[in-house]
Amino acid sequence: MKLPQLPPREAASHKGDYGRAVLIGGSPGMTGAIGLAGMGALRGGAGLVTLGVPTACQSVVAAYEPSYMTWALTADSQGRLDTAALELIKERQGDFTCWACGPGLGRSDALVELVAWLYENLEQPLIIDADAIYALGQREEALATPAGPRILTPHPGEFQYLKPADERTSDETLASELAQTYQVVIVLKGHRTLVTDGQQSFCNDTGNPGMATGGSGDVLTGLITALVCQGLDPWSAACLGVYLHGRAGDLAAEQLGQAGMIASDLVKFLPAAISEHERSA
Repeated sequence: MKLPQLPPREAASHKGDYGRAVLIGGSPGMTGAIGLAGMGALRGGAGLVTLGVPTACQSVVAAYEPSYMTWALTADSQGRLDTAALELIKERQGDFTCWACGPGLGRSDALVELVAWLYENLEQPLIIDADAIYALGQREEALATPAGPRILTPHPGEFQYLKPADERTSDETLASELAQTYQVVIVLKGHRTLVTDGQQSFCNDTGNPGMATGGSGDVLTGLITALVCQGLDPWSAACLGVYLHGRAGDLAAEQLGQAGMIASDLVKFLPAAISEHERSA
């Protein structure tokens, strides 16, 4: 398939023209995940990026990168977002162009409720990743009632929370069936990441084994969020996102080798991958 291009940037444009991204996640010991997602959103071109994180994690997350904003949300005794955090989120549900949830989120009953509420009530596009996929898998009734466009980005292990393994059927087929049933876009991450909406599928051919490192998926979540913020529909944003993510990994590997690559290297090479794609138009 021919991959989409981002709309050209007008000379008189401002940051508000490129969307307001918000990414919800983080917990003690997992602050890097939401930080990487935020940096992926910045390098992906979102105009404004806000990270909603537990209060105890805010200073750590803010220290990673000065270009995004942080939003302190209440937490339980373990430092994970709690029920009161959902009330704060409800107050700002109309403030953002695109939402994402999951990187470093952790697991609890309150987080299951939080993720289910986001999925069933936000009218804006929402990307669900990592622990948010686990949470959504605990509430099948929520999965069936999205309030707006949804992109789910599981790796094969996380995919089992949404659709139990079937030895007779491949994960790729199951992903297509699930996407069609629930009218969502699924990004099934792996050696050749599959994007499907149940009607059409795209198998990505960029990327390399050096990307098999913690945090790579978090960068992808931020990148897809940024592409939606800039006006791409969920299908186009998912396809272009996995391509650019893999291409950034290939460019990083050319200079650094595969064995020593880390997720933040993908962030550094995203601008080059995006520029290369723009030149190919």
